[in-house]
Amino acid sequence: MTEPLIFEYSVPGRRGVELPEPDVPEAPLPEGFQRADLPLPEVSEVDVVRHFLRLSQMNYGVDKGFYPLGSCTMKYNPKINEEMARLPGFARLHPYQDPETVQGALALMYHLQEFLKEIGGFAAVSLQPAAGSQGELAGILMIRAYHRDRGEGKKRIKMLIPDSAHGTNPASSAMAGLRVVNIPSDRRGNIDLDALRKECDETVAGLMITNPNTLGLFDENLLEAIDLVHRCGGLIYGDGANMNALMGICKPGAMGFDVMHYNLHKTFSTPHGGGGPGAGPIGASERLAPYLPGPIVAIDRERTVRPDEPFYTFVWPERSIGRVRAFHGHFGVFVRAYTYIRMHGPRLREVSEAAVLNANYLLARLRGIYPVPYDRLCKHEFVIMGKIPGTPIRALDISKRLMDYGFHPPTNYFPLIVPEALMIEPTETESKATLDAFAEAMRRIAEEAREDPERLQRAPHTTPVRRLDEARAARNLALRYAPAPAPQPASEPR
Repeated sequence: MTEPLIFEYSVPGRRGVELPEPDVPEAPLPEGFQRADLPLPEVSEVDVVRHFLRLSQMNYGVDKGFYPLGSCTMKYNPKINEEMARLPGFARLHPYQDPETVQGALALMYHLQEFLKEIGGFAAVSLQPAAGSQGELAGILMIRAYHRDRGEGKKRIKMLIPDSAHGTNPASSAMAGLRVVNIPSDRRGNIDLDALRKECDETVAGLMITNPNTLGLFDENLLEAIDLVHRCGGLIYGDGANMNALMGICKPGAMGFDVMHYNLHKTFSTPHGGGGPGAGPIGASERLAPYLPGPIVAIDRERTVRPDEPFYTFVWPERSIGRVRAFHGHFGVFVRAYTYIRMHGPRLREVSEAAVLNANYLLARLRGIYPVPYDRLCKHEFVIMGKIPGTPIRALDISKRLMDYGFHPPTNYFPLIVPEALMIEPTETESKATLDAFAEAMRRIAEEAREDPERLQRAPHTTPVRRLDEARAARNLALRYAPAPAPQPASEPR
């Protein structure tokens, strides 16, 4: 299936809309602004609708098929979330409205803060950050401000980051002016305590750790690592991107984390990808709560007339690092997350249990077909190696071939500590039938790698666009779109 450019449908004189006559006098166009030739396609309305509908049908999304993109938690997003976010009373709000006119919205934000506090085990939560990466930066700035207020800002310059952490962690620390120190993993995929112990001194600002880590493993050394860093005066930042494995099972705040961001668009079910939307609220312990970015929502006791009708307002934490974005966060994402939490209630634990069950089931189906670098009980995701012994096949070839079987590829080449890594996260929303179909496709691809490796190296064969030279495309931004060749006969799986 190919689709021409919209310009290829253009016919001189064809129009898709007729503008009404202006009801005000026409003003002359300034000299130099009038063009003799308008570089726009001349198409009818039906041409436009059909063109973009066909393009949309080429896109792949979680509503269309299995999306096991490790670390991204691309779960199905219940449509009730969308209905709530589109309620006129929410969708038509303006951030400059007086708090008296938006009490319903502030009540939702307040209760979402309370839900996240309870789920994570924290003293306070700010909804300000617009994404997980911004939540990271805000948390590191809070840690830096805490040390500065204690007179240790100049000497505590080191952020310890395991090699199994998320890729944005080092960037966030460096942007905050801290020196990044890499801590290796041990043979079981945990943080190496001996290496950590050597770095724990009075220059440590903190430890930035993802748990479960990017290998999909719950760190067996976590509590001891937290204690080591706290004893040398450092703080613990938790990357909450993998919270989908923990809800209702354990609380990071109770384990000793001082600050952690939540990815509402992952764990709490907002459609995301392609740059947004997202939200990265952060929870903080008692000692870091005063530094949260603001404003946050609180109950104004003086303006509350009845206990069952509290008056909500914005307040600033005592030693806030300030705003990290304009206005009050991504409100539409808040509505979706609030709806998701209310719909599940105490059964949020079942979400995490199903996510862990699905990941371990799929790992068991693929064990023996692909190498497993850290072969122990995983949490919500796992990492295999995209290698078939005795063949030239790489992880990229396997991922490209998966497209022919109708599946979105998993995350490739991450985490970096695993050669030819394929990071697979099935989430809790996929059925056993879907997982079995994916496992069977992976098994068949392994057979093809031995019998006909060139087929994999040329894959995909049935997609609208064939294999691209991705390195060249990234380096040469002047490359233009070129239509894909005509599809081959339907001998490939779909």
